[in-house]
Amino acid sequence: MTTDAEETTLTVDELAARAGVTVRTVRFYASRGLLPPPVIGPRRVGHYGPGHVARLALIEELQHQGMTLAAIERYLRQLPPGLTPHDLAIHRAVVASWAPDAVEELARPELERRAGRPLTAEDIDRLAAMNVVTAGDDGTFRVDSGLLRLGVRLLDVPLSHETILAAREVLMEHSRAAARELSRLLRGEVAERAARDVKSLSAHMHPLVVQALLTAFQRSLREELGEWLTASGTGSGTD
Repeated sequence: MTTDAEETTLTVDELAARAGVTVRTVRFYASRGLLPPPVIGPRRVGHYGPGHVARLALIEELQHQGMTLAAIERYLRQLPPGLTPHDLAIHRAVVASWAPDAVEELARPELERRAGRPLTAEDIDRLAAMNVVTAGDDGTFRVDSGLLRLGVRLLDVPLSHETILAAREVLMEHSRAAARELSRLLRGEVAERAARDVKSLSAHMHPLVVQALLTAFQRSLREELGEWLTASGTGSGTD
């Protein structure tokens, strides 16, 4: 597996441009311990990797949720050590799901800047299949900002367009079923409460339910893959 140390190819200026922030902001976050230090290369030049990009994206999302800098510092300190860029992207997607839909309309150059790479027509089709982007008639794209970085990382996973579409249908079907059942349980619990109390409870429950669903899904998927690998004789399980 490729590590961040093997992919430290960005200067501080390139990192700032990739994340859509200023160099001053990057250095400020680093001084507060929100970003890990860069790898120091020849001529004492700092080099940054995908982990720094993913962490900056998570910080940006937490700010969009209205969290103060002190709250973000506490939040990041509670994260497990050794998270990969993929882990951070999933975490950001979960955080983004706490808020109403974060859909933006972007021109192609801005979409590619946010993605951090040029996008082919096939890439756009795959992102559309994942419901990350929707192409408009005027050449712009409606983009789910919370899912964009995760979707871009999935572009390099060797899955066919048809498999992505089928997987999306499976996920949508079962997530709707889970949402209906959870809503039914909550309605029964809050039926006698005042509307203000119901709204407050819903606001607190949303992030908890999303994290619980994500954790349960990850464990179930790990178990399923472990059984599959064992049965196929290609391994004894997953890490």
